[in-house]
Amino acid sequence: MSVEKLALALPKGSWKTIRWREGTNDVLSSCFARVRVRSAHDRDAASETIPEEWLLIEWPPDEEAPTKFWLSTLAANVTFAHLVRTAKLRWRIERDYLELKQEIGLGHFEGRGWRGFHHHATLCIAAYAFLVAERAAFSPSKARCGTIIEMPALPEDYRPRGAAAPYRAPRTRFNCDSTT
Repeated sequence: MSVEKLALALPKGSWKTIRWREGTNDVLSSCFARVRVRSAHDRDAASETIPEEWLLIEWPPDEEAPTKFWLSTLAANVTFAHLVRTAKLRWRIERDYLELKQEIGLGHFEGRGWRGFHHHATLCIAAYAFLVAERAAFSPSKARCGTIIEMPALPEDYRPRGAAAPYRAPRTRFNCDSTT
């Protein structure tokens, strides 16, 4: 049976609206159904026992038919919401990978050996983990709420770098042509 036929044959009680995260403008949600299935692709059913997997189906309210399908090997007792959140993590993973390649330098490796690439990738991932931890320390939602970040008061004896010391008189220009 095709996945689309199976999705269309499911009763209305199988479909639930689930929210998976907050987007930039609104909470992201859609209509989902899940079913335990045994997939039949590229397997010889007579020679092996096929384990059950989750088939997750997304049917957005403004579409005429289901649009997305996922197979998952998560445990049979996983919650519906966790299954949806895990399936929807792909966008975040792709964003992280893009940032790793462009901003951190994962795509700049030009060596030839596997060991060198491993070292390069490890350092890039460690740098990215540090940046993510630093970003997490400063919540953008708190800054948007009208919280004003004030500069700390400067000490009285503060002197900007490169400024003349207060006890030193300004230098006068030396004229080579003058006779004294």
